[in-house]
Amino acid sequence: MATKVTLRQKAISKNRHSLYLDFYPPIIDLNTGKPTRREFLGFYLFDKPKSPTEKHHNKETLAVAESIRQKRQNILDKPEIYTGYEQEQLRLKEQGEQNFIEYFKKLVDKRKASNHDNWISAYKYLNAFTKGTLRVNDLNEKFFYEFKEYLLSTPSNKSEKAILSQNSAVSYFSKVKAALKQAFKDGILQTDLNTKIESIKTAETQRNFLTIEELNQLVKTDCKNPLLKKAAIFSALTGIRHSDIKKLIWKELEYIEGNGYFIQFMQQKTKGAEMMPISEQAYNLLGNRKEETSKVFEGLKYSAYENQLLKEWILNAGISKDISFHCFRHTYAVIQLSKGTDIYTVSKMLGHRDLKTTQIYAKIIDKTKRKAADTIQLDF
Repeated sequence: MATKVTLRQKAISKNRHSLYLDFYPPIIDLNTGKPTRREFLGFYLFDKPKSPTEKHHNKETLAVAESIRQKRQNILDKPEIYTGYEQEQLRLKEQGEQNFIEYFKKLVDKRKASNHDNWISAYKYLNAFTKGTLRVNDLNEKFFYEFKEYLLSTPSNKSEKAILSQNSAVSYFSKVKAALKQAFKDGILQTDLNTKIESIKTAETQRNFLTIEELNQLVKTDCKNPLLKKAAIFSALTGIRHSDIKKLIWKELEYIEGNGYFIQFMQQKTKGAEMMPISEQAYNLLGNRKEETSKVFEGLKYSAYENQLLKEWILNAGISKDISFHCFRHTYAVIQLSKGTDIYTVSKMLGHRDLKTTQIYAKIIDKTKRKAADTIQLDF
């Protein structure tokens, strides 16, 4: 008698149903060697989907489950390829026993030139949450929901008391989702679990910036690390990130007759090729030109100690704002917009791929205008 494969549902918690395949007559379970009628797929449906997201989830999940059912039926209908099916099942079983943490670590090692620090941090949090062991077979939506909650409630590495910022959690969780996507491409996951897991929403952050007057005050104030001061002022004059300043070499700086000075480089963060005009003042800040392959800011570092020196320099200039190195890039954007440079040009100068990223600075300008409008108060 030919075995028939039927897709069935079983009620589980939280008003959901788990999906499984029913084999009749029974088949041999390759894991136990015993007859079985059930193969649970690890999927679930919402009993009464309310939101568009839940309805889409049910539709997509049913389609995947039906596809698996049909594959099982096709194999059982053709005894000559059943042996191949058994071998494939054994292969999948072995893959399911793999440690996803080890797989993730291999991905981290491959990304040494692309957001490597964020990948390392994501690995550390995932490793701590799982205590170093996470079978591929145990990857599911419930696990990643719990991991999200862990990221949003765990103290950061910088302080035992401070909770990891939401945007750091966004970054680390996105790396885990990227690993799931890659695992599906590599055939380690049989379904694209990444598409079923919602990202953590980005929090709108306060972008602090300096005024022209404050920048001039910093120019006049000594810093214990002159190289750090030069790099910060250069960032305010050009809008370039610390990572791009650090790797800048003299060959990437050129002068074009009639057009002025330019920097031609590959952005560290976005990997976008940029030909960026800079002012003569910004170029002159760099000092005497050296060998073409030499770094312009040789010795520039990013560390907790350097950040402390930066804060001391800012405080010594009489500025009480909470300013990080990246705020000098914010400063460039805000001053450009406030001086009338159109938002499209500023977006290109910053190397933004999406104009929406630059529009955040436009909101800052609107708030500044609102504050300026309220400064004149007459006694009526």
